[in-house]
Amino acid sequence: MRGPHNIIRLIRTGATLERTGAMKVVLDAFDAGPLLRITFRTLVWPFQWLGYKGDVTMPPAVRALTALGPAYIKFGQVLSTRPDVVGDELAVQLRVLQDKLPPFSMAEAKKAIQSELGSSFDTLFATFSEPVAAASLAQVHKAHLAETGEAVAVKILRPGIERAFRTDIDAFYFAARAIEVLSPASRRLRPMDVITHFEGVVMGELDLRLESSAAAEFAANTENDAGFQVPRVRWQLSGRRVMTMDWAEGTNIGINDALDAAGHDRAELATRVLQLFLNHALRDGYFHGDMHQGNLKVASDGAIIAYDFGIMGRIDEYTRRVYAEILFGFIRKDYQRVAEVHFEAGYVPADQDVDEFARALRAVGEPIFGMEASRISMARLLSYLFEVTERFGMETRTELILLQRTMVVVEGVARSLDPRMNIWQVAKPVVEDYIKQSIGPKALLRDLATTARILARFGPQLPRLAEDALIRLNNPPPQPKPQRRIARLSWMALGGVLVGAGVWISTFF
Repeated sequence: MRGPHNIIRLIRTGATLERTGAMKVVLDAFDAGPLLRITFRTLVWPFQWLGYKGDVTMPPAVRALTALGPAYIKFGQVLSTRPDVVGDELAVQLRVLQDKLPPFSMAEAKKAIQSELGSSFDTLFATFSEPVAAASLAQVHKAHLAETGEAVAVKILRPGIERAFRTDIDAFYFAARAIEVLSPASRRLRPMDVITHFEGVVMGELDLRLESSAAAEFAANTENDAGFQVPRVRWQLSGRRVMTMDWAEGTNIGINDALDAAGHDRAELATRVLQLFLNHALRDGYFHGDMHQGNLKVASDGAIIAYDFGIMGRIDEYTRRVYAEILFGFIRKDYQRVAEVHFEAGYVPADQDVDEFARALRAVGEPIFGMEASRISMARLLSYLFEVTERFGMETRTELILLQRTMVVVEGVARSLDPRMNIWQVAKPVVEDYIKQSIGPKALLRDLATTARILARFGPQLPRLAEDALIRLNNPPPQPKPQRRIARLSWMALGGVLVGAGVWISTFF
């Protein structure tokens, strides 16, 4: 369904982008060439009247995506996690696309619950509020259980959202292919890969059982983290289109006046939110990938509550160690080691000069570390690091994109709580502790023990595997005899005769 019929849908999209002023912003973000700019703007300019006007108080890109509807809003949210593609400024603008959409009706919500959970709505809930938040995929209601009276949050997918997203994703693929054809310079940003990434994120979020599973795993990993809570999933009241969790009562972490009025120490909260994120990423390799203010609350006892687990990040043990060494190297200003880690991990091509790379990294780090504490920025460091690594031929590490983006978001949350916090001093103890646990004698012994366990599991098969390998080494298989040209031509002729015979027979029967 990615054929030319999508042109009509894309003309409407382009008309909205042009009318709202977002077309130039988008083309600039994707570094579009002259041919692409002329083609797109010439094609949609006469049809501006077909475009939606949108909210004139919003920035152009946000205004256009909001006017175009849920699929485009979700696409904007995903692009906000890809500053490597759209740039830092546009990524920041797109982060406002959270939970401001019009809700669907209470009748549809109740119908979805009864259909999904297989029980009468009235037997499940004693009370059920109007939507408290409505996002691109789903909306959330506060309810009380009929049996116990406990408060819960009920998340329900929008009616028909799967079909609507599938239709729009097909149009996105068509547009991405057109961009690659018309603008070769844009191929380094891999537009088709961006849409594939978007499709994977959305398809995962359209099954709330997966989000329930993510919440349960995250809760198990963090149950011993002091001052951190994850609401419990109510599995018996959850399914593919409905998800029920304990209600998270608290103050939004982004409202400083309310936090002050409740007596919370904002400087301590800032330190805790950053260190919690680093612990989840480095210790567990599984972290909340959308830790903005809208998904965090502070309970009356000061505990930070996280919710909305549609975007989660996972990184393997080896990548965690590499990332920790890079961070630790910057904290210690050991740029030579940071450069060596990039080469050892294969992040930078081996034909580059490691000493030259180290000098480039020093040019990134020193100006930042020379700043006053309140101006030291992890976001600025990552931005400069992207520039340097691109110059040395390092390809985008997709497994690190979400981690880097989330780190920038978490830094923003921490800075909003305590503008004068020193990011590096806060991060240092967590990174140092992880380094001690994962890169040292204890870690070596632990790795050897793990290797020994794996070998022991295959112990009975090792002698046979070794024997087979030695036999193959000493008795290589004979080289295949080259097929003579006359034989190949004979087989081709025979195939032609059979096809011809089939056609001849079909004319008579």
